[in-house]
Amino acid sequence: MSCLREPLPVRRADCGAHGENSEIIWMLRRKKFREADEVTCLKKRRNEKTGEEKRNMAVNKNGIVVLGAVFVDIKGFPEDIYVPDGRNAGHVEYIHGGVSRNVVEDIANLELRPTFLGIADNTALGEDVVRKLQRHKVNTEYMKEIPNGMGTWLAVFDHNGDLAGSISQRPNLMPILDILEENGDEIIENCDSIVAEIDMDKEIIKKLVQLCEKYDKKLYGVVSNMNIAVSRRDLLQKFDCLICNQIEAGVFFSDDYSEKTPAEMEKILAERLKAANVPAMVVTMGGDGAVYAEADGESGFCPAQKVQVKDTTGAGDAFCAGVSAGLTYGKTLGKAVEIGTRLAASVITSSENVCPRFRPEEFGIEA
Repeated sequence: MSCLREPLPVRRADCGAHGENSEIIWMLRRKKFREADEVTCLKKRRNEKTGEEKRNMAVNKNGIVVLGAVFVDIKGFPEDIYVPDGRNAGHVEYIHGGVSRNVVEDIANLELRPTFLGIADNTALGEDVVRKLQRHKVNTEYMKEIPNGMGTWLAVFDHNGDLAGSISQRPNLMPILDILEENGDEIIENCDSIVAEIDMDKEIIKKLVQLCEKYDKKLYGVVSNMNIAVSRRDLLQKFDCLICNQIEAGVFFSDDYSEKTPAEMEKILAERLKAANVPAMVVTMGGDGAVYAEADGESGFCPAQKVQVKDTTGAGDAFCAGVSAGLTYGKTLGKAVEIGTRLAASVITSSENVCPRFRPEEFGIEA
């Protein structure tokens, strides 16, 4: 049914001495009515489309919420072949880092407007971290800035761009628990899913699990230190999917998987997940790719993309961002791993810790 109106007929008497022009006046008035109504119809259709889009969108106010630490990464690169026991000439870079900080920026670079729940220093450096996240359209309204709120990661890379060694100084993350106590209901109720570092303080993870169960939200876990995380296996069983590397999977299952092939690793996951009462797990295997499995049966392997490696820092974080985003917005685990693989490949070709900007449609994500 058309929403365009017809103007009332113009009577000759209404036109006075110019009654002979009544038809012209009526036509002009008709044109004016139709132009105004076309604008009204356009607005109506636009509102209807927006309403339909909103019904189809999974995005809540806070999008994907990411919890964890902010680090300053200090990275050294040799000019020539790296000598482990010698003095290596090269250059040093200072970059905003941290697993969760990288993950949330990667998700933001997919134009998915996530929320970061973490802390930063109350210094110029901390303010710079927050401003950068805001420039990437990350919601930072729940972040806190406190003294010594950020950690430091000191890393040295060899001439192939692979990590030769590192030392990490982790910040005190307990203020995140205060944020959850104060605003947790508002944050979690209005989110699409949650990504969290599983080795944060146990009290934080416990509170987060409670909130996710209360509001029926999906919870995905990434690892900074599996040796810490494995001590709270009862809480890890509450995560919908755990994402880790091959060595970390060995720590989790108390075995050595460092020499396993992708086919062997896939079989191990498929066999051990159900007994471990873990719903799903994805294991990255460096240049070989990644394997995945769900406790209810699905498993598979996704090969790594062949690209020129410059710096592997942040590749795992980008992978996690892609997997989490895919799972959040309706992809199967296998398809989500493919998204993660593409994002990881985009990171290792540069010295940046995060992926470049993409549109979600490039990955088949509608959000």
